[in-house]
Amino acid sequence: MIVIPSPVNAYKHNVQGKANEPITVAGLLDRSRRELGEQFTGVPDWTLDRIYDRLEQNSPRVAIIGGSADHPAHILDHQTVSKAAITIWQAGGLPFYFSTPVLCDGTAQNNIGMSYSLQSRNAIAEMVVNQMEAHSYHGAFVIQGCDKQPLGVLSGLAHLDRLRRFRGEHPVFATFAPSHVLKGGTIPPELKLELRQLSEYALEQGYPDVAADIDDAMSYILQCSSNTSFQGVLQRAVDYKLLSEEEHKRIEKQLAVNTCDSKGGICAFHGTGNSSREITAGLGFVSPEVELLVAPPTLEQVRKSVNGLFSIFLRPECSVSELMKANIRNAIRIHSASGGSSNLVMHIVGAMIYAGYDFSLKDMEEILMEQPVPDLFDYSLTDGRDIFALAQQCCSGQIRGMETLIYELNRNGVSMDLDALTVTGQSWKERLSFEKGLSAEGVRENRIILSTPKRSFSGVDVLRGNFFDSAVVKISGMESKQLDRFDSKVSFVLYYENEEQANRELLNVKLIDNLKINRTLPMARLRQMAAFNAADPSYYEAMTDYDSLFDCMVEEGVMRLTVVISGQGPEAFGMPEMMTPMQHINADRRLRKLVTLISDGRYSGVTQGAAIGHMTPEALHGGGILYLEDADVLRLQLRNKQIILLDPNQFELGHIVPYSGDLQRDRGALGQSRIESIRLRQRSVAASNRLRDCSDASRGVVPMGVLKEAELSWK
Repeated sequence: MIVIPSPVNAYKHNVQGKANEPITVAGLLDRSRRELGEQFTGVPDWTLDRIYDRLEQNSPRVAIIGGSADHPAHILDHQTVSKAAITIWQAGGLPFYFSTPVLCDGTAQNNIGMSYSLQSRNAIAEMVVNQMEAHSYHGAFVIQGCDKQPLGVLSGLAHLDRLRRFRGEHPVFATFAPSHVLKGGTIPPELKLELRQLSEYALEQGYPDVAADIDDAMSYILQCSSNTSFQGVLQRAVDYKLLSEEEHKRIEKQLAVNTCDSKGGICAFHGTGNSSREITAGLGFVSPEVELLVAPPTLEQVRKSVNGLFSIFLRPECSVSELMKANIRNAIRIHSASGGSSNLVMHIVGAMIYAGYDFSLKDMEEILMEQPVPDLFDYSLTDGRDIFALAQQCCSGQIRGMETLIYELNRNGVSMDLDALTVTGQSWKERLSFEKGLSAEGVRENRIILSTPKRSFSGVDVLRGNFFDSAVVKISGMESKQLDRFDSKVSFVLYYENEEQANRELLNVKLIDNLKINRTLPMARLRQMAAFNAADPSYYEAMTDYDSLFDCMVEEGVMRLTVVISGQGPEAFGMPEMMTPMQHINADRRLRKLVTLISDGRYSGVTQGAAIGHMTPEALHGGGILYLEDADVLRLQLRNKQIILLDPNQFELGHIVPYSGDLQRDRGALGQSRIESIRLRQRSVAASNRLRDCSDASRGVVPMGVLKEAELSWK
């Protein structure tokens, strides 16, 4: 039996705690025994006396941390809680259980709930620290969900570990057991037939783009995210009188009720939930037995995970903050190679700061620049290569999840920190010494983790510019052909003060036509864009008619537009995800060829395409994004990791010259007017939950008090 060798035992002289807590432990174990039924073997030996004795002698007190059952990932938490509680008791510990609220980003998408999403990560970290401190728990068995919960819990545990070390107490230890992967839905045959008929009708009526976009949407494994793609194209069908609003709503309902498996789990798309799964595994916190499952873990799988936790309780080098430091390079390279969510760029930085390390986006950038990280993840929602398929491959023993990815990265010349320890008590080198099922080539069909890279580059790039300090783009979310389409091109700004305005316009079938009718883009700039972007500029030189030049540039794919959605930053509006406007762009093949999107908001992990976010400083803090206007000209240099605002007058004369003025001075009145609008809109978010006094996106959007105490070197 393990006893925690700490000079501090909060229960030693606390008679109230020893009176209160035994009944919570006994109650949890009694419920767990009933839940397990025949799976429970042995004799229940948890008496109040024995529980009291374990509290007195400082046996490991382990909090089982779950999530709220109003999130799909946590519907079946009770099964795993029961297995973990019994196993912790049998290992000589004391199991406790609490859960945190978990905000579902899918549910909150495109409504006010999204302004609470990022804030919930900090709130979860705070709640974890509160509960762990109040009841003096030594460690945690975390049932990992998705969205902000995994990195919120990890941040709280890492922060507490650093605090306990400062006080000279025993460190904090944790193991993570990610929820199983939710199987995606399928479109019912009768609905599929109806959608095919709608596509054919659109083609007959002269709307080939609508027909093609319906066909594209039908090719996806049904997910809540793919439903957003349907929303965009079906709304266009309504606007073109191809479909009634009533028919649209009926189709929407049929898609919705056929989307999610009733067993719940983490959605099968490669969003923030599954990117978080990869990060916690890469940081060493996940036992391989529970990393990628298609159903809740078995009692034996939970037992192995708990035994791993108990094996490190007396090893300070395996505490939460120490594992994070040892594995940070591994986690960042895994995130890059797998094309993980751009959200995680900020969450990784934030978690390191919570752990007490002086860390920033610049440090993450330096790690990525130390050596190229190839693209080793062939994920697809259209070809059956979703994360559910990956979990099936792991469960069948063909591959071993992140162990396989680490192995393949190392084999492809990316130096991984194989001596770093993990929650099993072993280093990666020790874990990889067992070679069965390790190679990606163990999968014969539908390979997702690759042995040969798709491309030599991957992940999320950090961008710089002359009107902002930093931004990020998920380069892995752009096919090479799409990257070529926007890289080294000039693009006109279309400015929107908020997401609602942008969504209305992106769903407006007359958006492009209205730009032409209203002469939003000056003729002189149109001509210079054609000269710069076109493969054959001479084709456009003789065009003197505005409409003809405009139409030709759109049809030939020479026009470039950058939708700028401002006022979405952390303090302004909680930094919501811009997944919905990006999906509206992706669901319209005409826009998809022309439009990039820039915001001081975030992006969903499922976002594909030319999506640039996390721009700092945010608009509310006077960042350059606040002052952009329609028809401003940007030079997109994505491979060079730059976006440059050009001097508009020089551009009209045919010169590519960066804007050298002072935007705040030159457009001060415009900026002040916009800030007043942002302040007014900000009041629609509850004052208690606004992200005040936080760092910017490049420093993880953490409370300033946390940032100020993050002084340790991570190197």
